[in-house]
Amino acid sequence: MIDQALLDAVERIAREAGDAIMTVYAREFSVEEKEDKSPLTEADKAAHEVIMRGLQGLAVQLPILSEEDADGFSGVDSDGRYWLVDPLDGTKEFIKRNGEFTVNIALIEQGKPVLGVVTAPALETAYVAAEGVGAFKVEADGQRYKIHVAGKPEAAAWRVVGSRSHPSPDLAAWLETLGEHEMLPMGSSLKLCLIAEGKADAYPRLGPTCLWDTGAAHAVVLQAGGRVETLEGQPLSYANPSEKLNPYFVVWGH
Repeated sequence: MIDQALLDAVERIAREAGDAIMTVYAREFSVEEKEDKSPLTEADKAAHEVIMRGLQGLAVQLPILSEEDADGFSGVDSDGRYWLVDPLDGTKEFIKRNGEFTVNIALIEQGKPVLGVVTAPALETAYVAAEGVGAFKVEADGQRYKIHVAGKPEAAAWRVVGSRSHPSPDLAAWLETLGEHEMLPMGSSLKLCLIAEGKADAYPRLGPTCLWDTGAAHAVVLQAGGRVETLEGQPLSYANPSEKLNPYFVVWGH
């Protein structure tokens, strides 16, 4: 089931969702507040509709868990598979208009992300990956090239990715344990993608995230040779989607 054709199809769907987002981005838009106080825009809803329609049009029909319709999720299929979708990750970055927001679509199988597409429509960049295919960055001109994590830094300081919108009080203690480092601020799931393409070495997330925030970029990291682990050293799992919150985790580029 997982092949280049499926990856290409999911990338097309993500790009169509990105076009819907950019239509809203180009004009004035309203911002609502969800129950958990996080922001919601017209762009989130428009992208969600495009992705739902696109995934439902694929030959293989799988349940879909989207941030914008979590209650509509029917549960994993008999093979432990489902689509995991964040139609617009980095809504705060979208509202700030800094370009660091993404469309995330992942295929989960037995708790593991086995295919992932992350598009950053304002930056005209995409990261795509699938088991048996590899991990690739797609530039604005359509050029795509294989990406790989950097490996453990030997002498240089660790390049650590941090959140633009979610600083964590636990982070200082973690960084002290790590040793010499430099911080690279970045929004949305692009933080994991920086690790995947070898531009950063570690991303500690010591704050709340949901499954759909990480699934697609996690797939990219895995296929690029990296790891996403809980603080106990276990692979971050998506096997129990009724539990929407991830534990604290660290993304390693080695």
